[in-house]
Formats: sequence, C-alpha cells, structure tokens
Amino acid sequence: MRGRWRCAALVLGCFLGSAFVAGFIGFALSLERTESTLTVQADGVVVLTGGSDRVYEAGGLLARGQARRLLITGVNRATRGHEIAKLLPVSRELFDCCVDLGYRAQDTIGNALETRDWARARGMSKGSLIIVTSNYHMPRALAELSAALPEVALYPFSVVSDHLRVEDWLGDLAVTRLIAAEYVKYLYALLRTRLLEPGAFATASGPVGAAVVAEPSPQPR
Repeated sequence: MRGRWRCAALVLGCFLGSAFVAGFIGFALSLERTESTLTVQADGVVVLTGGSDRVYEAGGLLARGQARRLLITGVNRATRGHEIAKLLPVSRELFDCCVDLGYRAQDTIGNALETRDWARARGMSKGSLIIVTSNYHMPRALAELSAALPEVALYPFSVVSDHLRVEDWLGDLAVTRLIAAEYVKYLYALLRTRLLEPGAFATASGPVGAAVVAEPSPQPR
C-alpha cells in the first residue's frame, strides 16, 4: 500500500512539474515582443511605475487625446509633480489639469487598489482604462486590475524595453530568472484573485479621492 502511495505521489509530482514548465513556456512566448499600438479611446490611462519609459508612453497616450485623465500609480513619495512633468510629452497646462499622482501603492496589488479608488473618484468605475506597464509585468497587472475593477474594460499597452529582450529568455539567464519570477507571481495573483479572495477587491471599501490620489501642485514655469 505504501508503495502505491509513493507511486501516485511521484506521478502527481511529475504531472504538476510538467504543467508548471509548460505553463512557463506558454507565459514566456505570450509576452509582447514589439511596442504596442492602440487607437482605442478610453476614459483614462493608468501607468504602473517602474521605469521612465512607461511614464513617457502613458503621457503620449494622454497627449494624443486617447483618454481624459492619466493616473501614475506607485509614485515614490520623494518625487514631486514638477519632476514627473519633465518626463511627460505633455504641456504644463495638460499636466496640471489631467494628471494624477498616486503615492500609496507599494506593489502591484497596491496599484490595483489605488487604481480602483481613483476610478471610483473620477467616475470611471464602469468605464474603460488603458493600462501601461512593461511587457513581462502586464499579465500580472491585468490579473490584479481585472479583479479590482470587474466592470471596467481594460486595454493593455505593453512597453518593450531595449535593455530587456524577452525573446532572449532561453539564452539569457538573467532574463530567464526575471520571467520565471514573474510567472510565479502571476500564478499567485490568479490563485488569490480567482480562488482565495474572489471579489474581495471589487467590494472592499477604502479611501477615495485626495487621500489616495495626490494632485500635482502647480509649479513655476
């Protein structure tokens, strides 16, 4: 009997290991290789911080009129509005009127919660948002955001970095490690939002407005 249990455990372990590896390969192959192109018109643009190229691309979407407002979520508390304004391809007038800075988020879960509260405060909780983040981070970001905003249409805009080529995931150990770590985090996000805490983000109450989103103060021109 003990031998049968060991055999069953071995078979199950092999199955789970094979499923994990197959899922990882599929995850790596699914990541965007080229810069996103979007023509959609949305209510807002949300960019998850992590690189100036993400913020620049999000600013470009706002400048082209593809959304009414822009949220930069996860801003470092030491970073001020006028510093970010220099990174965006928008006029100072557009920045002052239509760019919101979120300082509360510390991770992707926090980004989702901050975005949820911002969307509620801005009347977009049943609207549409363009999501801007790096290509390898996009699957997890969408998993968290779709759980927090189930009634919002999300349009991904993946930023492709010249310094991190996801197509090299088989030949570059550093890239392999990064994508593998992101895959594990993505699986955890799916498990938590779909099975362990389904609907928790969407129904949870939280602070809305100024306590979550800090408006950039006008700076001397």
